[in-house]
Amino acid sequence: MNWLIQLFNQDSVPHTLLIISLVVSSGLMLGRLSLAGIQLGIAGVLFSGLIFGHFQITINAEVMHFLREFGLVLFVYAIGLQVGPSFVSSFFRYGLRLNGMASAVVILGALITVLISLFGDIPMPVAVGLFSGATTNTPSLAAAQQVLSSLPNIDSESLKMPGLGYAVAYPFGIVGIIATMLVSKRLFKIDLASETRHFDDTQQQQAHVPIWKDLHVENPNLNGLSLSQIPYFEGMKVVMTRILHNGEVAVASPDSQLAIGDTIRLVGEREPLEQLKILIGPESDIDLNQITSNLQSKRLVVTNKEAINQTIGSLCLMYTVTISRIHRPDVEFSPSSAVHVQFGDELHVVGSLDALNSIEKALGNSLEEINHPQIIPIFIGLTLGILLGSLPLVIPGMPSAVKLGMAGGPLLVAIMLSRIGNWGTMTWHLPKSSNIILKDIGIVLFLACVGLHSGDQFVETLVSGDGFYWMACAALITLLPLLIVATVARVVFKLNFLSLCGLLAGSMTDPPALAFANNLSPSAAVSMTYATVYPLVMILRIIAAQLIILLMA
Repeated sequence: MNWLIQLFNQDSVPHTLLIISLVVSSGLMLGRLSLAGIQLGIAGVLFSGLIFGHFQITINAEVMHFLREFGLVLFVYAIGLQVGPSFVSSFFRYGLRLNGMASAVVILGALITVLISLFGDIPMPVAVGLFSGATTNTPSLAAAQQVLSSLPNIDSESLKMPGLGYAVAYPFGIVGIIATMLVSKRLFKIDLASETRHFDDTQQQQAHVPIWKDLHVENPNLNGLSLSQIPYFEGMKVVMTRILHNGEVAVASPDSQLAIGDTIRLVGEREPLEQLKILIGPESDIDLNQITSNLQSKRLVVTNKEAINQTIGSLCLMYTVTISRIHRPDVEFSPSSAVHVQFGDELHVVGSLDALNSIEKALGNSLEEINHPQIIPIFIGLTLGILLGSLPLVIPGMPSAVKLGMAGGPLLVAIMLSRIGNWGTMTWHLPKSSNIILKDIGIVLFLACVGLHSGDQFVETLVSGDGFYWMACAALITLLPLLIVATVARVVFKLNFLSLCGLLAGSMTDPPALAFANNLSPSAAVSMTYATVYPLVMILRIIAAQLIILLMA
């Protein structure tokens, strides 16, 4: 048994791997335990680390520092790749209102944190930990730890404080979000069935997902004109996919000519299709799906490097097909002929069986390829992120040059690269499963090290120190912004209650609260609003935690 005792007590590579593995595995199991329907989730790793640290079962300090920073970089880079594609589009497509209210929750929380630190006699490192824990946002804790460690004359004891504050505040952070939802439901006398019906009706009226309509050509001005001679299809982002002429259905091409009595299939958003009914003719009684014998449709994924950056127009011309829709992360649209395809695009293609087989070979359509991540772009992105994060930025009024750090640099680079999509034949696309693995490995390494580092003081702080006072302050950071914004959203902006729940959960980036809200109704309202505000809120919370430290240093 001496070898086992030595393995736990003596500093070595096997010792480090063993302790980290035990902390992570036991923490994840702890996070799956449910109390009144609430789970710690991945934050259980932090509490497991605190327990190990309390009993002095820890690892070498230098190795711990490396693993913490390495985990942080992996995590924020994966977060950036995840939220990047939807960051700009969600902000503008759904308007400023939802994102504005979510941003107000972040700003109010940061202001309350600063006031509590100034007038409540709470050290700044503890306050920023309370801010992260009260809002259940682990990335902001990671960013705060990194910025705090870069300050001059900071000691190791101060570096433990954010982790302690986070651990004290986190449990009520989850409960507080759910409590706000329940209070709002009772305060505003919500009828969930009515809210669900109202949301569904609104969604149908405002839908931007491409649909199809079969129209009967009755406008004599279109008689004899080719598709390329009719300008408003391209301008209204509508694609003609099929044409029924003299009893035969064919794939629409730029040279296809219209005649009175033809039936055409158009794909686009609902509003422009309704407008085209006035210009072309009414909806046809004929369903082209029922009489199309020689045409088929298929969804194909772009995975062949040779197909990347080709235009929709050139693909349609080369393979005699019509591409009616493109599905990308967070968006589906009808493309113009000038749109370039990207790796991972899902194309809805219409054509003959031979034509579909030919274009499938050209596009790749390989599930194995789409699910196999390219390793080189990951490390190029990490390199660029570390360089950007290490660049000193001189800001007037700041005591020292500011750096984006290991949290900010990789995050911004990942967002920019995900928006670019491709760089020649190299793609920044990361399959969803790979992104989840990268993100989860990074965050569990970070949380395990934070817990091990802070564990020796956690119980003492909670029992004989200011732990319960910190809890009360954290409750204010959780509840006040949520209650204020919930009241404004419902009373002033008349926001649907289900969307309000998604807003509250998203403004805290809190999956347990999202799961609770989703159980209130089968409607997609909660998840849609959560996904809309999540990207911006995630970035704002990371920035806010760093600014609190820099401005109060």
